[in-house]
Amino acid sequence: MHQRPLGRSGLNVTEIGYGAWGIGADMWKGAQDDRSLDALRRYVELGGNFIDTAMGYGSGHSERLVGQVAREHPGTLVATKISPKNMGWPAAPGTTADEAFPGEYITDMTRASLERLGLPTIDVQQLHVWNDAWLGQGDWQDAVTQLRRDGLIRAFGISINDHQPDNAVKAVESGVVDSVQVIYNVFDQSPQDRLLDACREHGVGVIVRVALDEGSLTGTLTRDSTFPEGDWRNGYFGGDRLTQLQPRLRAIEQDLGIRTDQLAETSLRFVLSHPAVSTVIVGMRSVRNVDRNVTLADGRGLPQDQVQRLYAHRWDRNWYQSAE
Repeated sequence: MHQRPLGRSGLNVTEIGYGAWGIGADMWKGAQDDRSLDALRRYVELGGNFIDTAMGYGSGHSERLVGQVAREHPGTLVATKISPKNMGWPAAPGTTADEAFPGEYITDMTRASLERLGLPTIDVQQLHVWNDAWLGQGDWQDAVTQLRRDGLIRAFGISINDHQPDNAVKAVESGVVDSVQVIYNVFDQSPQDRLLDACREHGVGVIVRVALDEGSLTGTLTRDSTFPEGDWRNGYFGGDRLTQLQPRLRAIEQDLGIRTDQLAETSLRFVLSHPAVSTVIVGMRSVRNVDRNVTLADGRGLPQDQVQRLYAHRWDRNWYQSAE
């Protein structure tokens, strides 16, 4: 699997990373630990080296599974995330750094994650929400600096609030982060406006999440698709959103001359075509999904003419907000 540098962090990451939210088995229903472990092992056996998890994924359950496999395969890079102390998702505009991420809390939560992972060091520690107003506020930066000195983390990053890429440009320009994690896909192309260029200029790695728009760009969802009771996607695809989605997908297929079963590959390669992107983390709860997706980490994006055509399919909306 082809690797790219994670900015100037000194870490090289495979183009396709493993997104471990789904294996936390809380908000995504249907995960089974034995299948999740099989998928994780298959990913690293095929050459994948970057797994992204969080303390909030199943209250640490995802971290425990990831740590088990990372210990079996030394050299696997693990990124995790600290939930905000005030549990504000996303970070409200008026929230202060001390309310969300006081320094002592960052230190304590990092040590707790290390214990669940069973590892001596976290390769990339991230804050799970962000507000650019926190630069210069509180003592979170002191805590991060000390964690580096103590060898408990190698790199530090932030996970940007949903559909708010401009809310991290100042952090990128300030030099306080090694990486940013951001939503970027065929529909949400807003990181191209400012963030991705800033990351290239300042040597900040880009970890892309939601490259398949929570499943809509796989092409497998129809107007009649349903999700298990308690699955958070019942809200994301609530109301008539699955109906709204279908003509958008057909338009992409017609414009590029592709089949529905080529949507996922096309969408992932679109994201990987941007030179600022370091890795795309994809949720893969089965060996079959791993086998299908890791083949895309071959150093090739999309032909430039297809990238240009996809620019016209930008669709600005926020489905994390409840459907009316």
